[in-house]
Order: sequence, then structure tokens, then C-alpha cells
Amino acid sequence: MINSGKTKATRAANYLLNRSNLLLIVLGCASFAVYWWSLRAHSPADIVWFLQLALIAGVLYAVACWLVLGTQASRSRSLIILIFGLLFRLSLLFAPPYLSDDIYRYVWDGRVQAARINPYRYAPADPALAHLRDDKIYPRINRNYAPTIYPPVAEVIWFVTTRLSESVTWMKITMLLFEGITIWAVWRLLGLCGLPRQRILLYVWHPLAVWEFAGSGHVDAIAIAFISLALLARRRNAQATAGFSLAAAALVKLFPAVLLPAHYKPRDVKMPLAFALVIVLAYLPYLGVGARGVIGFLPGYARERGMLSGEQFFILAAIRRLPPGFHVPNAAFLVFAILVLALVSVWVLVRQREEPDRYVSNGLIIACTFTVLLSPHFPWYFAWLLPFLCFVPSVPVIYLTLSSFLLYLTWLYWTDDQVFKIKAAMFLPFLLLLGLALWKRRTKLRINEPAAARLSS
Repeated sequence: MINSGKTKATRAANYLLNRSNLLLIVLGCASFAVYWWSLRAHSPADIVWFLQLALIAGVLYAVACWLVLGTQASRSRSLIILIFGLLFRLSLLFAPPYLSDDIYRYVWDGRVQAARINPYRYAPADPALAHLRDDKIYPRINRNYAPTIYPPVAEVIWFVTTRLSESVTWMKITMLLFEGITIWAVWRLLGLCGLPRQRILLYVWHPLAVWEFAGSGHVDAIAIAFISLALLARRRNAQATAGFSLAAAALVKLFPAVLLPAHYKPRDVKMPLAFALVIVLAYLPYLGVGARGVIGFLPGYARERGMLSGEQFFILAAIRRLPPGFHVPNAAFLVFAILVLALVSVWVLVRQREEPDRYVSNGLIIACTFTVLLSPHFPWYFAWLLPFLCFVPSVPVIYLTLSSFLLYLTWLYWTDDQVFKIKAAMFLPFLLLLGLALWKRRTKLRINEPAAARLSS
């Protein structure tokens, strides 16, 4: 009778497993169709149609997350996830990018360096670079009046990639190779943390990663790979490697530097020293233009994006639109933002002394705080939150990253008031969901505390 009961239980488990896998395959096929259809979009005129597809892809992703998080681990399910993740990316790999033209600047910077010219010295439109212009890459460069904005590690990767091929497709392949590093690092870290590896779906199937990396080839894929390597090194207590990886991430996209407190261990000097050393060494080859020159177009970019006027920042823009008409100076908000980020960082440092294994969730807290304070104008700036979701599957963060596609509406509606409304549709529900999640957690802790007290007595 016991063996009969075990057999029935095994059959039931296999039935549920097969049914879950079948549903996952259906969701994967539907998502693949969405990515394939999205290739019909070619210009800003198609953006509303694209956003409808993004909504469908987001719903399919949410259902897939629910399925994976609510079922037991399965190797077959993990294999299905990885296969479809590859198919999603291959569907967009060979198509020209239509959501962004940043990738053309990557190719151009690699070409400039191959000509033994410092990419921080000249803008593409400068007569000194006239001999490097062509009819495929140069006409599509945005801001050809400005020197490059990208940090040194990104520039080195542009150079290496373009020595193989000065094509957009090959640059996309580079991004996918770094995505492979991300997937490997997250996969290993999930195992070390004792978490089901099928959680890799939360990164691999996320529409933001698919469209922004396989579709547009954004450099954030490289930064995320180094962030993931830093998380893995931190788990292995390889502090110098963690510092190196985190510095490399910051030298691709700058803002991963704010994750430094989440990786720091009390009384550890290897990680911060490795971080600082890599930063210094990476900039040395480009210092021929001076310390100010290697900053590139960053100040001009900050001015164009509304960081100097304050319209970039959603919280500041919201305060200025309150009925009394508060006019908070931009400098005051910047001081406030730095103070908030500093307080969160100190809280994280204190928390890690008590719970050293919480560094991944601490990293997500810092990353979300920074992202909300910055409130970027572009969807791909939210992609660095994705690897954290595999370990902390937060509903508010899933919403925020999926809703970031709304920022493509700024192609059509670009005034300050219109951009503010678009960001309000992203950040207000996120903050509401975050408040609800924190309230539920606090309520759960209050319920569990008396029960734990009774058991201990």
C-alpha cells in the first residue's frame, strides 16, 4: 500500500511537471511570435504599435514568472527556458536596430581607435576624422557634434570588436556574448545560494533584455555581465575579483559604482583597493586629452537630458508641480538625492554586518534607489535591475522594468509635461506596489513574532 501511494504521488508530480513544461513552451512560442512581429517596426511612427507588442510580451513574461516561481525545480524546464531565450535573441539579431541608434557610435569609436586616435579628442563631425567617414555608420551616429561619452572599458571592447568586423550585427553578437557571461554567472550563483536555477527565466525571458540587447545592442549588456560576475565573486569570497568586476562595470556605464557598499565586507581592503586600481589604470591610456577631456560629452549630455534644469528627475518635477507651486532649486534636490543614497548605503553597510549573505538584495535596494532618484529617460537604463530579479523576484521591480518601455513614447511626446506624465505612469504604481509589499512583509513579521515567542517559551 505504501509503494502504491508513492507511485500515485510520483505520477501526479510527473503530470504536473509535464503540464507546466507544456504551458511554458506555449508561452515561449507566443513570445517568439511577438518578437518576430516586432521586426515590422522601422521608425518612430511605429512606436505605438510596438508598445502594444511590448504589452503582450510583458503579460506573457509575467505569466511565465508566476509559473516558474510557483513550481518545483526541473532540469527540463531550465533547458526549455534557455532554448527559448536563445531563440528570442536570434529572432532580432540580424535585423537593423530601430529603437535606438547608439550602436553606430560604438562602431565609430572602435574605428577611431583603430586609426590610433583618442576617441575623447574629436567629435565625429570634426574635419580631423573626415577620412574615417563612410555611408553606413557615420550618417547614423547621433550627436556627431560631440566627443564620445563612454568610459574606457567600453571603448576597449569597441576596439576589439571592430577589429573583427565593423558591422552592427557583429557588435550585437558582442552584446550577446556578454549576456552569455551574465547567464553563466547568475546560473552559478543561483546554485550556490540554493535557489532553483529555473529562476534564470526572470532575466533570460525579460522583454527589456531581449529588445535592448539583441535588438538594439546596448552597452548595458556588458555592464550587467560585470555586475553579475561581481555578485558571483562576492559569494565566493573573492573580494579582489569582485572589486575588479564592479570597477569594470562602472567603466562601461558609470552608475554601477553605487553598488560598492553592497559588495563591501567589514574590514576588507582588497575589494575597494582593486576597484580604485582598475579605475586608475583604465583611464591612463586615454589621458592624452587631459583629466577633463576623458570625461567626454558627459556634462553636455547631462544638460541635454534635463539634469541641469531638473526636469530629468521625476521626484523633483513632481514637487514643482504641487498646487502651491514649490520651486525647489535643482542644486537642493541633488543634495537631497546624494543624502538619500548615502543613508541607504550606510544602512546597507550596517545590515551586512548582521546579515552578510543579504548582499544581493542590498544591491537591488541601492540600484532601485538610484534609479528612482535619477529617473532616466530611456528604457535600457532600467536593465541593470534584471539580474537581481532572479534572486529577489520583486513584483514592484518587475512592473518598473516592464513599464520602462513607455519611455519610447517620448519619441512622439517630448515636452516636459508629457515626459512627466509618462514617468508618472511608471513610478507612481511602482511606489504604490513597493509600499504594499513592505506593508505585507511587516504584517507577516508581526504575525510570526508572537508565534516564534510561544515556541521558544
